[in-house]
Amino acid sequence: MAAESFGVDAALFARLRVLWAEHDPMPAELIDQMVAAVASSDLSREYAMLTLVEGSRAAVRSDTDTATLQFSDGVTSVLVHVSTTENGGRRVDGWVDGAVKTILLVQKDRQWEADPGEQGRFAFGEVPAGLCHLRLVVESDHTHDYRTPQFEV
Repeated sequence: MAAESFGVDAALFARLRVLWAEHDPMPAELIDQMVAAVASSDLSREYAMLTLVEGSRAAVRSDTDTATLQFSDGVTSVLVHVSTTENGGRRVDGWVDGAVKTILLVQKDRQWEADPGEQGRFAFGEVPAGLCHLRLVVESDHTHDYRTPQFEV
């Protein structure tokens, strides 16, 4: 009896598929749009927007060069000020809003850790010049990482 019922159901579903295909066909671009939507669903978190607030996009190169950068993923925002130290290294001062537990400054295979404290302020001194990014461990409903795009110090 069950096998017989399965055959009737399969035939009914086959007729329904034909009916829908004739009267309300799937748009040709729907599959591509769905693949693109799923692939980009979390881009705002993965690729935070980088905004140059003041200074230049070039690396900080002299005693008077500074750069201020702002990163945001729509939930957490970070403001970073980069300046040159007396020893030729870079100092990175920052402020973050939100419940951030830890901030890491990552440069190639090196990293420095800072605690933003209650006011959200953090600093890294004597960082070598080069490309780096910040990684923030954010505490909200669930703990997650927020990574900024790379920037040059």
